[in-house]
Amino acid sequence: MKNSENYNEAFNFDNNIEPLEINEFSSALPVIMEDIDEKVPAKFDPLQRYLHEISRYPVLSREEEEAIAKAYYETKDPRLAYKLVVSNLRLVVKIALEFQRFWAHNFLDLIQEGNLGLLQAVKKFDPYKGVKFSYYASFWIKAYILKYIMDNWKLVKMGTTQAQRKLFYKLRKEKERLSALGFEPTSAEIAKRLGVKKKEVEEMEQRMFSQDLSIEAPVSYNSDETLANFLKDEKLTPEDSYAREEILNNFKRLLKDFAQTLTGKDYVIFYERLFTDRPKTLNELSQKLGISKERVRQIEEKIIKKLKKFLEQRLPDAYYYPLALPYKD
Repeated sequence: MKNSENYNEAFNFDNNIEPLEINEFSSALPVIMEDIDEKVPAKFDPLQRYLHEISRYPVLSREEEEAIAKAYYETKDPRLAYKLVVSNLRLVVKIALEFQRFWAHNFLDLIQEGNLGLLQAVKKFDPYKGVKFSYYASFWIKAYILKYIMDNWKLVKMGTTQAQRKLFYKLRKEKERLSALGFEPTSAEIAKRLGVKKKEVEEMEQRMFSQDLSIEAPVSYNSDETLANFLKDEKLTPEDSYAREEILNNFKRLLKDFAQTLTGKDYVIFYERLFTDRPKTLNELSQKLGISKERVRQIEEKIIKKLKKFLEQRLPDAYYYPLALPYKD
């Protein structure tokens, strides 16, 4: 089969495939049938049209699928990839049906995303691993569909990590299963059964079942007030800004006063290691002062203790300031 000239004959590349009489999905799909006059043209249904089109492509046997997959793996012939894809289009529809309860919009959107997953599976599949292609492809199809649902579930993106996507998919199933068994599907019980934290379940439930609201929406039907008017303003008030500025200026003045009490190596280490935006390393200061790095560290520790004591004397209420010193044990 390595001879590319024999592919057409070996894999029967034929564009005139006879339609198959297959209608295996119709009963599960969200289609409404209406009694209409025979003279009125039937309403075009893109979903039914798509199902009719994919029914033209036969499902490959395991041996055929394995042979084509190996040939594509060796040659990367796009005609072989095409055969693998079209023979598994009905698999995509079947998997998309499993996600239909999560998606109340156009069902074809799920099929489209599943088809992208199928294409990715063809690219990544290694036929020499001993795994059936359709089984391998099902994981890619599910992954693409699930990501699409989560990206479009709400205006705010949810489930950005693998763990969150897994919880999103299993949460509703577990709630329904517990209810069917007669148990109350509490967050604690679901978390226990899924092996996750209770907080994670509560956060996902809030994301899934809460309603998106616009901050420009009125708080009630007869009110001119919007939700944005009740959001907390994170900016400092003019009074808080002034108070913060006063505290900073006072603190800087005290640090300068403290520096005047230092001499020699203590003064250098304070200004070049502590009271600066770009502190020098222990190695740099040890070379400059002609002492060991350990000695620089000891002096630095002594200065910090001395500074705390100085500030406690000059600012007895320093621990109540917004820029408070670390709590003293």
